[in-house]
Amino acid sequence: MNPFELKPQKADKVFTSWNKVLVKPYDKNTVDPYTRLRVILMSGTEFESVRLGHAFTRMCPNNDVRRRLAYIRRGEQIQQKRVASLKPSNETILEHTIGYEQLAVDLTAALAITEKNSYVKKQLDFALLEDFDHLYRYSDLMELEKGGDPARLVGTYTEIMPGRPTVAEYRHPHDDVDFYINGYLNDLKTKLNINIITAAEQQTMNYYMNVGNLYASPLGRKLYNEIAMIEEQHVTGYGSLKDPTMTFFECLLMNEYTECYLYYSCFEDEKDERIKGIWEQHFEEEVAHLHEAADLLRTYEGKVWQQVLPEGGEFPELLKFRPQKEYIREILKSVRLTGVEEGWEELDKVPDTFRYFGYNSKINGKVQQHGTHICVEKHIKEFGQDFRIQNKEHPIRALSSRKEDNIDIARVKGK
Repeated sequence: MNPFELKPQKADKVFTSWNKVLVKPYDKNTVDPYTRLRVILMSGTEFESVRLGHAFTRMCPNNDVRRRLAYIRRGEQIQQKRVASLKPSNETILEHTIGYEQLAVDLTAALAITEKNSYVKKQLDFALLEDFDHLYRYSDLMELEKGGDPARLVGTYTEIMPGRPTVAEYRHPHDDVDFYINGYLNDLKTKLNINIITAAEQQTMNYYMNVGNLYASPLGRKLYNEIAMIEEQHVTGYGSLKDPTMTFFECLLMNEYTECYLYYSCFEDEKDERIKGIWEQHFEEEVAHLHEAADLLRTYEGKVWQQVLPEGGEFPELLKFRPQKEYIREILKSVRLTGVEEGWEELDKVPDTFRYFGYNSKINGKVQQHGTHICVEKHIKEFGQDFRIQNKEHPIRALSSRKEDNIDIARVKGK
């Protein structure tokens, strides 16, 4: 599939009445977990496009360009609202959060498996272990507070067990900044992967920052605030992979191409026929946005889209949500890594004076008072063990016990 070879529909076809925008939500009790994940992913992707459009407008002195950006952006807004309306009102903050973390786990793993750039893959694998731990801790909170059933939400697709403990994830800001990837020289799939994961993590961070103070229990509020900080770290890492030398017009084209790729992937992979129709509709609308972005690039920078996408525009292998249990178990073996400037190193190999230790200690204070730790400890006290869904023993011996929360591994040397 090459969206540049398709005849675009009229761009204003996206403008429609509210009764065609606010669609019927999915049933939270019967929806396939991966359908929920697609809804979260595409909502975040639309937010990313709107965010770029506003940033571009605020840096652009040409009102003719700004009007055309407003036109595209209004369409993206409508699409985002349609996608967001698929979430039912009876799906709680915490239930939706389990979806966010399952998305972070299975999406990151799916991208990492197909990633050809070893540096980008290392960043994906590194953050994957942290999102995996977040899923585990939110799940413990859910069962502890009787807020739902994590097993029903994730289905048979994703295991739930500890990753790199959240208290070990707080690194000095200097060590979350990566090298940027040259967008003109690297593989198209690499460029897509960076765009996709940055938008997804940005949306996750924003969601937690917005709902953290709305959660009812003090323990839950702690959990959201603590994990939101890690999501900020992830957005810093992933966002720094993006090529800062690309112009706004080039970034706009790349964003629209990413949306086309994702909507077509969703359409091909979706089981729910009604929602499948929405993905198809949005793909056709995004093709129009893509052609508009290509025209803006040509008109105002004198460049053709092939200069941004020299591979020819044909979609690479589509994104498909599939269980990634064995891959994640293998990556868990690197749980003791920490960030060191633009790279990663085993915690035991960094100097005792390395800034990680002082920063992590300052942020954590008394680790035993952290919500991410307390929720597991309370669960163990009430139920006799933590909450897990695992097909076999945890691959890391230090994390295998279900009667204690290991908060030293990856944070304290020798553990």
